[in-house]
Amino acid sequence: MATSPPPHHRQLRDGGGGGGGGTNLASCLLATAFLFLVSAAAAVALFVLFRPREPEIQVSAVQFPGFAVANGTLRFTFNQYASVRNPNRAAFSHYDSTLQLAYAGMQVGFAFIPAGQIAGGRTQHVAASFAVDALPLPSAAPPPPPPPGAVTAIEVDSRMRVKGRVRVLRFFTHHVQATAGCRVAVSAADGSVLGVRC
Repeated sequence: MATSPPPHHRQLRDGGGGGGGGTNLASCLLATAFLFLVSAAAAVALFVLFRPREPEIQVSAVQFPGFAVANGTLRFTFNQYASVRNPNRAAFSHYDSTLQLAYAGMQVGFAFIPAGQIAGGRTQHVAASFAVDALPLPSAAPPPPPPPGAVTAIEVDSRMRVKGRVRVLRFFTHHVQATAGCRVAVSAADGSVLGVRC
């Protein structure tokens, strides 16, 4: 006839099994915490390396071809050339970018910049142009004549805005944009550019 083991053997065996379950639970918790910390560190590193940054615009030239003054109005074509640098590692797709021209506080010209894509770390040259057909000169009393040799100048303000998106790791899309504003002094006699401040 079979005999049952002494009571203290059963208690030792049962207690050992309980201790193993607690150890397994603690190991699972430690592994989970470790994976969480590794994932958080990887996310921070990726954000630092691939965080989206705004494009950089550098206006290189402004021109006023076809400049003419007649019957108190100006007529000219406004050309602006700029370089746009993409500081991101991923490609920058730009769209709905615009160039605006203002004179005496009112908008007198507007043009869309063609959409495109700039590779990561690369620079692309951008040009925009539009015609201003009849820009009225201020109707206030004329100023005193300039001294001999002086050049009468007028000032216009240009505003170039480049906007688009950068896709990070092919999953996350971030919208970025940059604006470059310039005040341009132009000769009222022949349309030559006297100065550009951006």
